[in-house]
Amino acid sequence: MKYDLLLKGGRLVDPKNGVDKLLDIGIKGGKVEDVGEDLDPSCAMECFDVRGLVVIPGVIDIHVHVSEWIGGRLGHKMMAQAGVTTAVDLSGPIDGVLAIAKDYGAGLNIACLHYVRPGHTVSSDNPSMEELMQLINKVMEKGALGYKILGGHYPLTPEATARAIEVANKQRAYVAFHAGTKAHGSNIDGFIEAVELAGKNRLHLAHINSYCRGQIMPTLEETQKAIDLLEAHKNIITESYLSPLNGTSSQCSGGVPESAVTRKCLEVGGFEPTEKGFEEAIRAGWALINAERGGVNVLLSGEEGVNYWRARNTLGTVSFRVNPGESRYILATAKRRDASFVVDAISTDGGGIPRNATVELGLGLVHWGGMTLAEFVQKASVNPAAILGLSTKGHLAPGADADVTVVDLECCKPYLAIANGKLIMHRGAVVGKSAIIITTEKGRTAVESLGFQPCIVDLEQSGFYKMRAGEC
Repeated sequence: MKYDLLLKGGRLVDPKNGVDKLLDIGIKGGKVEDVGEDLDPSCAMECFDVRGLVVIPGVIDIHVHVSEWIGGRLGHKMMAQAGVTTAVDLSGPIDGVLAIAKDYGAGLNIACLHYVRPGHTVSSDNPSMEELMQLINKVMEKGALGYKILGGHYPLTPEATARAIEVANKQRAYVAFHAGTKAHGSNIDGFIEAVELAGKNRLHLAHINSYCRGQIMPTLEETQKAIDLLEAHKNIITESYLSPLNGTSSQCSGGVPESAVTRKCLEVGGFEPTEKGFEEAIRAGWALINAERGGVNVLLSGEEGVNYWRARNTLGTVSFRVNPGESRYILATAKRRDASFVVDAISTDGGGIPRNATVELGLGLVHWGGMTLAEFVQKASVNPAAILGLSTKGHLAPGADADVTVVDLECCKPYLAIANGKLIMHRGAVVGKSAIIITTEKGRTAVESLGFQPCIVDLEQSGFYKMRAGEC
């Protein structure tokens, strides 16, 4: 057979190649074999009629959580159901991410950043340059692309934060930062500080919208401040998510939540930032506990939520409805004078956290006129692929990786997902297995030793280091 899979009659939207047209796509050996009109279905092992649907390059989510620490084992299935074909776990740990991918993978491409946390991966909140250098080399040899500084949750000193960014840049590793240090929290002041600490170094500043919740200034003023800073500092890679829900650790120790973000969310809801206040917030429906139900993670509150949380000794994930609509909309759609997006990508901060809404809410923005369909694809696939240095993803020309998401534009839902030429989801049914691990040459041996097929990237030549993502 000429094709393993054939998609017939869909509207192909491929902005990198300037395509928006009714076309068929023939897939063979994990690659796009042909793109054209009236490809012969008798030449395909399997054919899908996608007339009336939109065919786009596979959705790439560069901020998810699918480890045993946060997100859990069901995240792969949940992402596949949401039409995602490639994702980056933005905290790790790398060992747990790989273990879950092996046992619970759904056929996606998965990358990971390991976390930097005082008392866990570094000795204190003021680690030395040498200690940080040892950490970055260790985690990259295990398969991680780099590390993420969990500042908003578990802050370092400002000086150590700057060192961590510098070390990763020297090693040409990927580095992300949830803004916040011992001097400033996870808010617009922490965002401003993060830009200053980065200097001229490259940095992925995570979920921009989460620093624009009106904690310091009115929400719209914070949002405009963030936009102005990003326009002035093109070394900062960014993403924002569209869900009103956040996600953070629910673990308590010594009678208080361990995460500073969790404590702040409780205060925002009018509850004491203590374990007792946490329990009251769950009962009241302000704190929503992430729980496994029916093969996916759902949100629990009331007595059921309290019992689930207590049965796990408070370990797990909690969500709060703390993201204002105006900042989410403005940051998703804001553009520079050259018409490129201020915020590079749409993310979810989801995975195992139930808010994998790139397709659902992103296409909603298309309906509202916030962006065109081609611009949605740019932010959901093209730019993320460029940032990660995945030159064969983010588009669907012949020879590209056959990563495809098919969506129903009218109801804003994913219909079908293909990763590396293999069907992973059809009409909500997930059929993919395991994962391909995106890593660097340093991590190849470790990834292969665990039985995974690696996808090797050269970060020095990626959009993260080389140029603005939209210019790759």
